Amino acid sequence: MTLPLRIMIVDDHEVVRNGIKALLEEESDITVAAEAGAVKEAIERAEWARPDVVVMDVRLADGSGIEATREIRTRLPKTQVLMLTTFADDEALFASIMAGAAGYVLKQIKGGDLVRAIRSVGRGENLLDPAVTKGVLDRLRRGKHLLKDERLARLSAQEERILTAIAGGKTNRQIGDELHLAEKTVKNYVSSILSKLEVARRAEAAAYLARHTSPPGSA
Repeated sequence: MTLPLRIMIVDDHEVVRNGIKALLEEESDITVAAEAGAVKEAIERAEWARPDVVVMDVRLADGSGIEATREIRTRLPKTQVLMLTTFADDEALFASIMAGAAGYVLKQIKGGDLVRAIRSVGRGENLLDPAVTKGVLDRLRRGKHLLKDERLARLSAQEERILTAIAGGKTNRQIGDELHLAEKTVKNYVSSILSKLEVARRAEAAAYLARHTSPPGSA
């Protein structure tokens, strides 16, 4: 028998926490193991509850959910974090990914979609809200001809195409189908990209590309 997914909810608004808790308590394969409303409290309760997934508000009353995420991921590497935010903020997205978050969704998300997102992150998948991904991709497309970063300059044209596809949330299989490559070949390209960019995960590579793509009009 599979154990239920243990969830911790972190939000400084009790009403929001109660709403998410009520939604999750209807699911037989999910249990709410802990709640918190502040950074320090979140870190302490995560160590006590050892949840599989933390649903984390980006902005907390006493600090940043990103800061809490970084500390929780350092102490509990197996715990995944799904960031929940009101606004599609590129900088918060990049910082969240670099802090170790596995997913980033908007609070406007429908209840069923949130439950699916939590399950996806619990399975070890990376997940970005389509609205957020679109903003990142638009930024990449606008500034693609203005790449100036030393590490990005190491990439071949094919690696750059694959990295852009990764930033769009595509799997190795989808990238292979699009570029007419074997899935194993794509996997080898991804390993090379991570090495050249000096990052550990594909989500970090996508964030690195977006962060170092200059918007139009940059010097």
